[in-house]
Amino acid sequence: MLEIKNVWKIFNAGTVNEKRALRGVSLTLNDGDFVTVIGGNGAGKSTMLNAVAGVWPIDAGTISIDGTDITRLPEYKRAPFIGRVFQDPMMGTAPTMQIEENLALAARRGQSRGLGWGITKAERARYKELLHGLDLGLEDRLTAKVGLLSGGQRQALTLLMASLKKPKLLLLDEHTAALDPKTAAKVLALSDQIVSENHLTTMMVTHNMKDAIQHGNRLIMMYDGRIVIDVSGEEKKKLTVPDLLALFSKVSGSDEADDKLLLS
Repeated sequence: MLEIKNVWKIFNAGTVNEKRALRGVSLTLNDGDFVTVIGGNGAGKSTMLNAVAGVWPIDAGTISIDGTDITRLPEYKRAPFIGRVFQDPMMGTAPTMQIEENLALAARRGQSRGLGWGITKAERARYKELLHGLDLGLEDRLTAKVGLLSGGQRQALTLLMASLKKPKLLLLDEHTAALDPKTAAKVLALSDQIVSENHLTTMMVTHNMKDAIQHGNRLIMMYDGRIVIDVSGEEKKKLTVPDLLALFSKVSGSDEADDKLLLS
């Protein structure tokens, strides 16, 4: 479903501030894979997600989704393939618009717009049903402005919006990092539910080793712009945080747990 081949990304090339963010990264995700991505600051995690999303062009390599080469497509032309939830709960929604209006925008993504009624009765009923599944009481607040919601409620709504059109690839970019632990656990549980129910191929970036182990069927670790660990199946299920720290120390050549990992 996703194929990244020998992708390079260099920022400020040829200057004293040159940063090789991605160094020949190759990764293949099969249909339905839920991959968690961990690594320290500057390891290349978010750069890889942004490269897939088309936020910036890559310097070398190719990126394909479901057999379609999207390497040179601008970000807006990748939208039909990709759903994304950001770290900041304020992103991904229109805060001054109502909950039902945000859902309607997500439902119409990629479609031509006409002059008919904005939201039909049938659509409103469907939105209420979908929101009821979140178990946050939002089904009774369809006309509430999204800017009035809590961070956890907004992330849950963004998850719903990102998966509404069943994208070929769902990108979760540290989407619980700005939430308190209890709310983060709730949003992660909702993520598992939405991914499973819709059979979505998913890539989730996280700083939290426990979350990376507990969620998804595959785990990769990045270091210095490269993928250095890739485990799945039973091997992943048996992993512990000390196991991952030991693996990281081995591949990084350091006896100390890199404090940049910010892992818990």
